[in-house]
Parts: sequence; structure tokens; C-alpha cells
Amino acid sequence: MGRAERKSRHAGLRLAVPGRGEIAVRHVLLDLNGTLAVDGRIPPAIRRRLRQLAATLSVRVLTADTFGTARAEVRGLPVCLERVASGRAKARLAARLAPQGLVAVGNGANDVGMLRKATLAIAVLGREGMDPSLCKTADVLVGRVEDGLDLLLRDGRLAATLRR
Repeated sequence: MGRAERKSRHAGLRLAVPGRGEIAVRHVLLDLNGTLAVDGRIPPAIRRRLRQLAATLSVRVLTADTFGTARAEVRGLPVCLERVASGRAKARLAARLAPQGLVAVGNGANDVGMLRKATLAIAVLGREGMDPSLCKTADVLVGRVEDGLDLLLRDGRLAATLRR
């Protein structure tokens, strides 16, 4: 795929956010373990949503690869897998992408800095739990990552959630 195709493929999304107006996002950073994956495995329903998101956004999956499954789990998905050793590394990447519009999704203590830098921050209280400090950092808290991704994929859901 050529550079021009990559640019048009990742044209981004425009999201209506009550109190903030319309925001444009081009990137999504997703923590792997505990957020996208349970015990190192990405369920089929999440795989479908990642494919949908990748049609308009640059999707990056970040991981320290706790279970050693990351490469196999993202094989065939239109995402960029990035190994990160710390929350600081996640925050640096988020800071670099934020000016272009960034959604960050995570569940752990090492995701706090990444969510702070994001244009829109989504914390996931999933099956592997969530660090409580994310409650103060996130714009939205969801019980399942599927619900967080659907905020981006389904018109009106984000506005309904953030309306004051």
C-alpha cells in the first residue's frame, strides 16, 4: 500500500463531544493485556471492531507482552503492534500523536500518562480489573472494551454518554 493510500485510509473520525464541540481524531492507542485481551487472547468480537476502526483510524496496540502472545494475537489484523516497556513510553507516544487527534484506551496503572495526553481517554473496567487512578483521568469509563470501541463506531453513543 502506498503512502497516499495510507493517508486516505486513515482520514480519521469527527466525534461530537458535548461541552467540547466536535473533535477530530486520527489515531487510537490501545493497551493489549487487560484491555483488548483477556489472559493474552483477543476475542473475536474485539477483532471485528479493530478491523472496523482501522478503516478510518491508525490503530496501534501497545504491550509489554506479558503473556508472550502479542505477535500471534495481532497477526492478520490491520494494526501496528508496538512493544513498550513502561507507562512513560506509552505517554511519550501519546504526546507525539495527540496533536493529530488521539483516542487512548487502557485499564492499568501504566496507562495513566497515555490517557492524560489523549484527546479522548477511555478507561476499561474489564475482566482483569482497572487501576482506580484511571477514574480521575478518563473522559469515559466502560465495563467492556467492546463498549468503549463502540463509542467510536456508533454515531451518537459518545454524545449520549458525555452530555451534561
